[in-house]
Amino acid sequence: MTISASMVKELREKTGAGMMDCKAALAETNGDMEAAIDWLRAKGIAKADKKSSRTAAEGLVGVASGDNSAVVVEVNSETDFVARNDAFQALVRNVAQAALGTDGTADATGAATLADTGKSVVDSIKDAVATIGENMNLRRSAKLTVSNGVVATYIHNQVAEGLGKLGVLVAIESTGDKAALTAFGRQVAMHVAATNPLALTDAEVDPATAEREKAIFSEQARESGKPEAIIEKMVEGRMRKFYEEVVLLKQNFVINPDLTVEKALEAGAKDFGAPAKIVGFVRFALGEGIEREQSDFAAEVAAAAGKK
Repeated sequence: MTISASMVKELREKTGAGMMDCKAALAETNGDMEAAIDWLRAKGIAKADKKSSRTAAEGLVGVASGDNSAVVVEVNSETDFVARNDAFQALVRNVAQAALGTDGTADATGAATLADTGKSVVDSIKDAVATIGENMNLRRSAKLTVSNGVVATYIHNQVAEGLGKLGVLVAIESTGDKAALTAFGRQVAMHVAATNPLALTDAEVDPATAEREKAIFSEQARESGKPEAIIEKMVEGRMRKFYEEVVLLKQNFVINPDLTVEKALEAGAKDFGAPAKIVGFVRFALGEGIEREQSDFAAEVAAAAGKK
């Protein structure tokens, strides 16, 4: 397969590896981009696929809290300029409030009625498009609920009450003091915002992700030339480290790095007045996972002017 310059460029942007290394990786994997990323990682040339951190959509993430529950929503707009618009901010805030009365799914939130318009969220957003003059949409929403305890919320770089570019929910089950639980839950939510864990526990890590990491670690270990029994131990050690880095309860707590999040929760029982358990979290970063088309502005202007 012919390896094009654009393929090499794309791989470089995703991994930060050098041009020749990217070209070699693509040649080794017959142009398969994901396999090429793994090949580079196995060689120690690239640490990870960077594409998940590339954001493309504008808009706002909003949170709202109710009795023993909270929601987070993402409403996209075409430009950040609109995201600073008071009318758009009010819309997102109202969408979050409407989501509280649903199961939190995007479909249910979209069908919910906004108190100020008397129309569904979807129809209200369509009306806002006509008024504001820019395309918008409800991209996603999520809800966490506990029978006893709290669902703490956090907005990073808040632009208005309950609105920003990154929102987090953390659900804690406990019969303890709600004020103390909320304070601790907010700290954990800040931790989640900073570290972006993949899952709450080992068992909840996507099996495909775990297998991919294990395959990379195995390839790296085999290059050491050590016996298979030693390689197996090396891989086990690397996987333990992997889980410590991506599983929330096993991560070192950013508020107190001497403790894991799990140990910090256990220590907090004295302040809570009862044992507590983190049962879930949600993290929405604006536009994550959406690819923005790169355009050549000069070429666009030339095309508009009728030039070739």
